[in-house]
Amino acid sequence: MFCFQCQETAKNTGCTVKGMCGKPEETANLQDLLIFVLRGIAVYGERLKELGSPDRSNDDFVLQGLFATITNANWDDARFTAMIQDGLARRDRLRSAFLAAYKAKHGKDFSEPLPDAATWSGSSATFADKAKAVGILATENEDVRSLREFLIIGLKGIAAYAEHAAVLGFRKPEIDDFMLEALASTTKNLSVDEMVGLVMKAGQVAVTTMALLDEANTKTYGHPEMTQVNIGAGTNPGILISGHDLKDMEELLKQTEGTGVDVYTHGEMLPANYYPAFKKYKHFIGNYGGSWWHQNPEFEAFNGPILLTTNCLVPLKKENTYLDRLYTTGVVGYEGAKHIPERPAGGAKDFSAMIAQAKKCAPPTELEKGTIVGGFAHHQVMALADKVVEAVKSGAIKRFVVMAGCDGRQKARSYYTEVAEALPKDTVILTAGCAKYRYNKLNLGDIGGIPRVLDAGQCNDSYSLAVIALKLKEVFGLDDINKLPVSYDIAWYEQKAVAVLLALLFLGVKGIRLGPTLPGFLSPAVAKVVVEKFDLKPIGTVQDDIAAMMAGK
Repeated sequence: MFCFQCQETAKNTGCTVKGMCGKPEETANLQDLLIFVLRGIAVYGERLKELGSPDRSNDDFVLQGLFATITNANWDDARFTAMIQDGLARRDRLRSAFLAAYKAKHGKDFSEPLPDAATWSGSSATFADKAKAVGILATENEDVRSLREFLIIGLKGIAAYAEHAAVLGFRKPEIDDFMLEALASTTKNLSVDEMVGLVMKAGQVAVTTMALLDEANTKTYGHPEMTQVNIGAGTNPGILISGHDLKDMEELLKQTEGTGVDVYTHGEMLPANYYPAFKKYKHFIGNYGGSWWHQNPEFEAFNGPILLTTNCLVPLKKENTYLDRLYTTGVVGYEGAKHIPERPAGGAKDFSAMIAQAKKCAPPTELEKGTIVGGFAHHQVMALADKVVEAVKSGAIKRFVVMAGCDGRQKARSYYTEVAEALPKDTVILTAGCAKYRYNKLNLGDIGGIPRVLDAGQCNDSYSLAVIALKLKEVFGLDDINKLPVSYDIAWYEQKAVAVLLALLFLGVKGIRLGPTLPGFLSPAVAKVVVEKFDLKPIGTVQDDIAAMMAGK
C-alpha cells in the first residue's frame, strides 16, 4: 500500500505497511481501486457531456465513492468490493451510452485510444492485483503525482460536503460536473499549468459547495445561534451520535422522542446543539466527550449505542467491548458493526434497533460537568456586528486568530492549546471543526461580552469564517482581505481540511500557518510553488508565531 492523504502519514511521506490511522493494506488497495473505477466513470461521463448527452445517474455514486475513501470513514472491505463491482457496471453502461451517442453524432464508430480506467474489465478475483497496479505510485513523476493527488484529495473533501447538501435536497450541477472533469483529468497528460489550474478550480468549487451546504443546513434547521451546551450526563439511557450528517440527527431525535432514551452528540456533531430545529427536543441532552481520537475510552464509557454517520471512526482496541453497540450508516463501514441502510425514497432511516438496545443499557458514565458555548456562524456574528466593530475600533479587540481545522493524536498538537492559552487577552479565536476541542473548554473569558472563542460549527462551517472575514473587509472599507486584523493558524488532518484550505487560497487569503506539518502529498517542487504564491508556512514555536501574528505577519 501507499497512502499519504492525511496529516498522520508515516514520516510525513507515506504509509506503506499499515495506515497510521489503522487502515490495513487490503483496505487501502481497495480504496485505490475504487478511485480508479471512478476515474473510468468520469472519462465516459465527461465525454457524454461533450456530446451534448449529459448523464446524471452516477452523480450520487461518485460523491459517495469519494467520500467512502476519506480517512477513518469506511473499514469494511466487503462494502468496498461491492462498490467497485457496482462502479464497473455503471462505467460499462456509460460506455455503451457513449459509443451509441458518438456514432449517432459522427456516423461512425469511436476508435480512439482510451485510458486504462475506461477499459479494464475485472472480476473480484483480480481486484487485489489490479489495486496494486493502479495505486498512487503508478504515477512515477513525483510532481505530477503530487498535483494529481492534491486534486483528488481536495475532491474527497468537496464530495463529503456535497453529499451532506444532497441528502437535504440541495444540489448544483456545476459541482457534479467538476467532479467528472477533475477525475477524468487525472487520466490525461496535462501540463503543470493545467494541473495547477484544476487544483485552484477545486478551491473555487469548494467555496461553492460549502456555501450550498450552509444554505441547505440553515434553510432546513435554522441559523445556528449562541448556545450554552451541556457537557454532563443525564440519568436516562442514551444514544451517542457522531459524525456530521444533520439529517441523521433529525431523524434520530424524532424517533427517540417519548421513548425514555436521551440523545447526545460527540465530536463533530457538537454543532447540532446550536440549531433551533433541534433545541425543541427535551431529550437532546448535550455533548459527550471530546474529539474523534478520544472515542475508544469515551464510547466505552457511554454504555449505550453509538451511531457513526460519517467519518472519524477509530478502529476498536482489544480491550474495547462496545462493538455490539456500534452502528454505522451512510458511507461509514466497520466489520462487525451493525449497518443502518439508506432511507427509502420519501422515508426515513430506521433507528428502531438502536432505540430498543438503548433501553436495555445503563445511562452514560459522566465524564465531566458544565457547559461550553458555541453557535457563532456568520448569521450570529453578523447579529453582533456592531458590538464586534466597536470593539475593534476601540482597540478592545486587537486581532482575530482563525484556528479552525482538525484535531488529531500527535503530541505536537498541544501547540494549539498553548497558543490559545498564550494569546493576548485582546485577541479573539475564530474556530470551526474539531480543532476547537484543543481549547474550547479552557476558561479564556470574554471581551465586553464577546467570548474569546467563537465557534462557527463543523469543519464545513469554515465557510462561515470566510463570510465573516469578507463582511468585515466590507465594513472597514478595505480592498484586500489580507489587510484585516486576522491571522490564520490552521490545524489539518484529513481531506475535508484540504478542501477548506483550497477554498481559502481561492479567496485570496495569504500567510496561512498550517500544522502540525505541511501535507506529505506535496512534492518539494509543488510545495515551493504553493509556499511562494500564497505565503503558506509551517507552524513554528508558540512564542514566535504569536509574536508574528500580532505583528500582522
